[in-house]
Amino acid sequence: MRIVVIGATGHIGTFLVPRLVRAGHDVVTISRGTRTPYADAPEWQQVEQLTVDREQEDRDGVFGDRIVGLGADAVVDLVCFTLSSAEALVGALRGTDTHLVHCGSIWRAGVSHVLPITEGNATPPFGDYGVQKDAIARMLQQETASGGLATTSLHPGHISGPGWTPIGPLGNLDLSVLTKLSAGEAIEVPGLGAETMAHVHADDVAQAFQLAVEHRDEAVGEAFFVTAPTALTARGYAHLAASWFGQEARLDPVSWDRFRATTAPEHADASWEHLSRSQVFSTDKARRLLGYQPAWTAEATVLDAVRWLVDHGELDTARPLLV
Repeated sequence: MRIVVIGATGHIGTFLVPRLVRAGHDVVTISRGTRTPYADAPEWQQVEQLTVDREQEDRDGVFGDRIVGLGADAVVDLVCFTLSSAEALVGALRGTDTHLVHCGSIWRAGVSHVLPITEGNATPPFGDYGVQKDAIARMLQQETASGGLATTSLHPGHISGPGWTPIGPLGNLDLSVLTKLSAGEAIEVPGLGAETMAHVHADDVAQAFQLAVEHRDEAVGEAFFVTAPTALTARGYAHLAASWFGQEARLDPVSWDRFRATTAPEHADASWEHLSRSQVFSTDKARRLLGYQPAWTAEATVLDAVRWLVDHGELDTARPLLV
C-alpha cells in the first residue's frame, strides 16, 4: 500500500515509519522538518520525506488538497488537534478510496467510573484537548457511518519510550522526582497515591496503527483505546522507580492544596490532569478486531524511557541504575 504519515518524526512515527517500510509498504512522510526521528533506523532512507507546515497550509486551505494529490491508499494523521482541521482533511479526502487513520487520545474519556474503561463506558471528556479529540472521533465515526470517507481513530495512553521524558510517578514531567527517589529521599504524593496512569510504549502504539492500516475492513468505522496491558498507580510507580536504584520509596501523602503550594505550577497542573482522571483502559477491542498484542507492560515502558535518560546524561541520579 501507499501510506502517507502526517507528523512522521514524532513519538509514534519514529517507530511506525520503519515498521511500515519493513512490511513492504510505500511510505511518504509529512513533517515540519524541525527535528529528526527520536531513534534512527535505515528504513528512513527508503521513504519519500516532505517538509510541510500543516498549520499554515490549513489556514491557507490547501493542506487537504496536498494530501489528496499524493494518491494514498491510507493516510495516518498523527498531529491533528482540532475539529476544524480534521473536518478540512476529511472534506478533501471524501470521494476517494483512502482510509484515514486518526490519532486521538485516551483523554477523550473523562474521570473513571467503571474500570477498566472501554470504548462503550467512558465518561464525557473535560478540558479542551480531550473535548477536541472526542469531537474529532465522533465526527469521524459519523462520517463513515453515513457512507462517507473510510475512517478509524486510535486513542493512545501516555506515550513513552527512548528519547523523551515519560510521565513520572506524580503524573508530571518533573525529573527531580526521579532524582529524589534514586537518593532515597522522601517525596510528597498528592491524594491517596492510588490514582492510576495509563502508559504505553511508542512502539506498541505504532503496532496498533500498522494493524489498523493493514486490517482495513475490521478497523473502518471503529475507535480503539491503545495502552499497555498494565497500569501504574502513583505510589506503585514511585516504589518501582526507587527500586531501580536499590532504594525504598519514602512517600508522604499530602493534600492537593499542599502539593500545589510546594510544586511548580506547570508540574502541579500536569499532575492534576493525569491523576484526577485515574484511568485504566481495556484493550480487548483492539486485540479482538486488530490483533493488537502489546509487547511492553507499563513497568517496562517507563523503565525503557528512564534508562535512555540515564544513558544520555539527561537524568541526575544519586545511585546507578541497577536494572
